[in-house]
Amino acid sequence: MQLPAYYEFCNSVKTIVGHKALEQIPQSLKAINAQRPMIITDKGVEQAGLIKIVQAAMQKSKLKAAALFDNVPADSDVKVVNEVAKIYRAKKCDSIIAVGGGSVLDTAKGANILVSENATDLLQFVGYGNVKRKLRPFVAVPTTAGTGSEVTSVAVIANHEKNIKMAFGSLFLLPDIAIIDSRMTKTLPPTITAFTGMDALTHAVEAYFCLAKNPLSDTTALAAIQLIAQNLVNVVKKPSDLDGRLALALASNLAGMAFSNSMVGLVHNIGHAIGGVCGVPHGVCMNILLPYGLEYNMHKRSQYIGELLYPLAGEEVYNKTQKKERPLKTVEYIRKLIQDLHDATDGKHPRFLKEVYDRSGKQMIPKEKLPDIAKTAMSDPAQFYNPEDLDYNDYIMVLEAAWEGIPLDRKKIKKG
Repeated sequence: MQLPAYYEFCNSVKTIVGHKALEQIPQSLKAINAQRPMIITDKGVEQAGLIKIVQAAMQKSKLKAAALFDNVPADSDVKVVNEVAKIYRAKKCDSIIAVGGGSVLDTAKGANILVSENATDLLQFVGYGNVKRKLRPFVAVPTTAGTGSEVTSVAVIANHEKNIKMAFGSLFLLPDIAIIDSRMTKTLPPTITAFTGMDALTHAVEAYFCLAKNPLSDTTALAAIQLIAQNLVNVVKKPSDLDGRLALALASNLAGMAFSNSMVGLVHNIGHAIGGVCGVPHGVCMNILLPYGLEYNMHKRSQYIGELLYPLAGEEVYNKTQKKERPLKTVEYIRKLIQDLHDATDGKHPRFLKEVYDRSGKQMIPKEKLPDIAKTAMSDPAQFYNPEDLDYNDYIMVLEAAWEGIPLDRKKIKKG
């Protein structure tokens, strides 16, 4: 185990986990002195009936939401954040309950910055450490098992006018309470279950092998990887498996703790750029790029990548595989997992960038967009924690391989 001379780990979020964890929301709101909460969610969550479960739990204490905003889009942006903040102020809310996936939770974090700081321009808080004081009471209820945003000190919000994704980081972005209830992910379609699960896996894997890893983030990362490896394909095949659902939600939470304290690398670096340029969902990008992030960095992090085989494949496979072969076996196992998810979703789970289509059947990442993606990736801060450096040509090499779906030619990777 690597023991750095210095590191920090912080997670101050009270986390409540269970098949009926939401029944604890009245006590939770009382504990943080929330009297007029605003519920923030999206149309899909509302139409799936999940908000009714939250409201029913709240009514046991005769507490009602002062406002409900249910129009957060899948790829939310600063305009939506401003709209949410405007309603919060008009309805004189005093706290936030965010019910949704990463887009909802990050939108809620952005709105909480504006209403707490009495600000109108979110841009002044971009970067790390620019939110400097406690924000309004915040309860996060994740409805996907992917982002781990309910326990992270970061938020990523799009600026569609500039085709970029803006990152915000501060310990004050940590929610006060996270409620993980298996009923919240029960209706998640298999395709979304698959790519959000791979999003969580990427958080944990990059947390384990990138530059800011530490013993505490390693612990949560390894636990998350094992839970995902044991449950993801099974839950995609059997969505009603609530024990499996709860395990994946917990894995997402653990992975969120890990990467929030150790940061991420190349996979997120390029994934942010693809999301900004082409509007592809974050989890889809993570799923496709994860094997390439491992291959690109293998010459510098072979020990750690080899160690990942144990939680991924189990003790027997790990022990049967020679030490020098474990890093490549890890990549092989992850590619098999992606293929298994592709098969389990009747081909809807994309394996390569050229397989990503929108709902109208239009290809979302045309090959001629790869140079634009590479240029955008060069300004993304996630690159700073990647073990090996990248220049424009390196980004193009990775993108072209991921677009075609072929392994990286590791002989062409520079050894910086």
